[in-house]
Amino acid sequence: MEPNVHFWIAERQSFIQRFLQWTELLDPTNLVISVEKIEKSRQLLLTNEDASIRDLEDPRIKEAWKRSLSTVHPDSSKLIPVPFQPAALLPFTAPMIFFSMLSVKSLKSLILPQISFYTYTTAFNIVNGNASYNRHLYESLLLGTGVIASSSFFGLFPRLLQLRLNNALLKRALPIIFLTHISAVNVVAVRSLEPIRGIEVMDKEGHVMGYSRKTGTKAVRDTASSRVVLYGTSAFIPEVFSHYFVRTQFFRQHPWSLWTFKLACTVLVMGLMVPVSFSIFPQIERIQCSELEKEIQSATEDTELFYHRAV
Repeated sequence: MEPNVHFWIAERQSFIQRFLQWTELLDPTNLVISVEKIEKSRQLLLTNEDASIRDLEDPRIKEAWKRSLSTVHPDSSKLIPVPFQPAALLPFTAPMIFFSMLSVKSLKSLILPQISFYTYTTAFNIVNGNASYNRHLYESLLLGTGVIASSSFFGLFPRLLQLRLNNALLKRALPIIFLTHISAVNVVAVRSLEPIRGIEVMDKEGHVMGYSRKTGTKAVRDTASSRVVLYGTSAFIPEVFSHYFVRTQFFRQHPWSLWTFKLACTVLVMGLMVPVSFSIFPQIERIQCSELEKEIQSATEDTELFYHRAV
């Protein structure tokens, strides 16, 4: 069995435990681990799988799990490209969100941040999505290109509305609302093949029982919900804090400080919300066999099966 899948099945973690686990996996130093070190860690886990699950207090074993879980895709057992590893999400998207939420007079200055943000998040969702079903490269490229174009267009739409609005509250709220909803729709669109073709459902030993469209639908829905929490909160809280910051004496004396304050606030809030959003649902989710398709129910006597939700 793939070690990462084995880990998530064996570890029945609570939300707090998952959160603490993700704070380790999102460590930026994971992005600079050499391929050689990752391969050695994987070899250690593959040759001593059962012992490694039980012996998490061993620093060598714990470090091996950290390297494996943060860099290797559970479905394909392949290395995730460094820019799209979970630990890269914060440093890439936090500045993009900051620039996307700035109040500007010219719409042209927002085009690049919007396209950059949705290009990256689309690629991130494709790379980290469920890879257990049959998918061709050209399908991912065509789907991704369409999602990037539509997401970028609708991301600019609230800015067009702002030019016609006089209500200050709506002007501030519209970009946040659109960012939140488009980020969720982005996940649904990019991973739309999962509910159509179905994703692998396995028993506790990792044996594949079949492909379920129902679990594909649930996996996409749960991931989209987590993105609502991530990007909605990361955009909303800095705006609220900035609203009160501009009323302070410090801002009146140092008007330039608003950019610094808002960027720092965005990074801090998103730094907290990335592990929170990743922890809301388990990586490997459980589902009752009775909720699945008839052909899968007839293929096993187990009452509970597992599937990879993906990040």
